[in-house]
Amino acid sequence: MGLSTSQPVAAATLLEDNFDAENSGTGTLNYSGLANWDVTDGSVDLIGNGFFDFLPSNGLYLDLDGSTGNAGKLESKTTYSFNPGDIVELKFNLAGSQRGDTNSVTVSLGSLLNEVFTLNSPTSLTTITRSFTVASATNAELVFDHSGGDSFGLLLDNVKLSVNPQTPLTSVPEPGSTLGILALGVLAAGSCFNRKLSQEKRSKQDN
Repeated sequence: MGLSTSQPVAAATLLEDNFDAENSGTGTLNYSGLANWDVTDGSVDLIGNGFFDFLPSNGLYLDLDGSTGNAGKLESKTTYSFNPGDIVELKFNLAGSQRGDTNSVTVSLGSLLNEVFTLNSPTSLTTITRSFTVASATNAELVFDHSGGDSFGLLLDNVKLSVNPQTPLTSVPEPGSTLGILALGVLAAGSCFNRKLSQEKRSKQDN
């Protein structure tokens, strides 16, 4: 009928990274050439694919406490903008160091998220999901900040950040549809008037 309707905006992926394409698919220590991230403090190791591969069959992934004795701080190269009502979802895989110690990493997304994750050494690769609704407009980088510095860190893989903007798209009635609705209204009013006039004529004839 061409009436106004509201439709939700589809969710958009802002960041998706499994690290498999880094360094031509080859692991290396103290890697800083990440495509989507800056190492803003300490160091991280790019491992897997047979190179210090503590999680076989998972491609490449990051040891967040690199081999310099100073744990890494990983910060997204992109600053993301969020609006009120946006539904944000963050997913990532995290595993223990697999080398006998317990480690912690602080994951933050500006004012939207700040959470510490602590895993024991044998913890297998685990999917962690966080979802939240934005209260006020904000800009943020995604950060993984590892604590400590013994070169044995938590293992990070498969990071995905997405947003559902929740801004409705409103469709406007087509002019032809609007005119058609108005025309139906005029015809209905005219029909009622004709019936009333006919009834009045019959009433006068009966009298």
